[in-house]
Amino acid sequence: MKKKINSGQKLWQKAKKIIPGGNMLLSKRSEMFLPGIWPTYFKKTKGCAVWDLDGNKFFDMSLMGVGCNILGYSNKEVDKSVKNTIVSGNISTLNCPEEVYLAEKMIALHPWADMVRFARSGGEANSIAVRIARAASGKDKIVICGYHGWHDWYLAANITGKINLQDHLLPGLKTSGVPKSLKNTIFTFKYNDFEALLEIINKNDIGVVKMEVSRKSVPEKNFLQKIRKICTDKNIILIFDECTSGFRETNGGLHKKFNINPDMAVFGKALGNGYAITSVIGKKDIMEAAQNTFISSTFWTERIGPTAALKTLQIMKREKSWKIISAKGNYIKKRWEDLSKKYDLNMEISGLASIPKFSFKSVNNLHYKTLITQEMLKKGFLASNLLYVSTSHSDNLIDRYIDNLDSIFEIIQRCEQGESINDYLKTEVCHSGFNRLN
Repeated sequence: MKKKINSGQKLWQKAKKIIPGGNMLLSKRSEMFLPGIWPTYFKKTKGCAVWDLDGNKFFDMSLMGVGCNILGYSNKEVDKSVKNTIVSGNISTLNCPEEVYLAEKMIALHPWADMVRFARSGGEANSIAVRIARAASGKDKIVICGYHGWHDWYLAANITGKINLQDHLLPGLKTSGVPKSLKNTIFTFKYNDFEALLEIINKNDIGVVKMEVSRKSVPEKNFLQKIRKICTDKNIILIFDECTSGFRETNGGLHKKFNINPDMAVFGKALGNGYAITSVIGKKDIMEAAQNTFISSTFWTERIGPTAALKTLQIMKREKSWKIISAKGNYIKKRWEDLSKKYDLNMEISGLASIPKFSFKSVNNLHYKTLITQEMLKKGFLASNLLYVSTSHSDNLIDRYIDNLDSIFEIIQRCEQGESINDYLKTEVCHSGFNRLN
């Protein structure tokens, strides 16, 4: 009997023939979740619910728009503001006033900053920040820690060694198409390894340190304070990439939690609750270097992004959304830990409070991740080993999610004790990075 293929997989197979890679974002490729089975495409969304092309409803206990939707999908207030903008007109020969209002809001949230530039994607914003910082410092060489996008300047780190970016979120990133002349312009160091950063700075003429404030680990031994001091002492521009972490633990950036001010910061994802808007903020003497280099784009002037951001900021402040999602995330971490103890599983639970993540310390880690996605899909959940928490995730839904995980963890325990995980999987194992997607 021929296996029935869902509408999403049918369209995905077509997409891979006419779109390189199948889609526009690595993280949303079908193979990253459940090859051959994942619904892949959505018809509509609301709160934390997603309907696929076949009309099946799933609760999103996974990426939530890859972290964009802190206030949930299709937020009524944000959407209303956007619809009003569409009626009034989205773009014209003249500029939209909302970008000025939004710039004022960003500076008010970050008093150390004086000026702002806007873009529409995180990769763009990070590249803008790098361009401005290089122009201001007069130096080419940058040290990075974390994931900062797809542009040449970032991937250049892998020219000198294919694994330089291995521990910075995505393994297997290739440098095809990246000019070899960028070799030795980008250096990497691991989080909490201040000595490695210090060695790079002492051996190279570094103009910029660019890093995520925190993703998987918390800072140890005054890590951030030491970086702030060395950058100040050496006249190095410090950039915090808060595209992922921004607005998830404070009303602004994660750096506010640690009381460490950078010279520049980059924000994205949650800023527009699903609408495209990103921001680069910084000190005046640095940001004005943007006038000495060409940074310009037509669609950075459209009106929907700033409109959505203004309403999103208003709602987040009113609801104190960062406190809500952090509390929910910490509860989820605790429930995961309870399951690991119940079934005697060796797990690592990590991530920001509102972006909890787990992995199994087992050679079958990816197999177990695939099993969880497979079985949870049957139960009406989009799930893996990572969850971007939103205010739309009710306590009742979270408990239902955990209760459904219980029986799957029991299977994983049996597999750790000798049963074959392959007997339970209905598809190939999910991919974990860029290497297996060609």
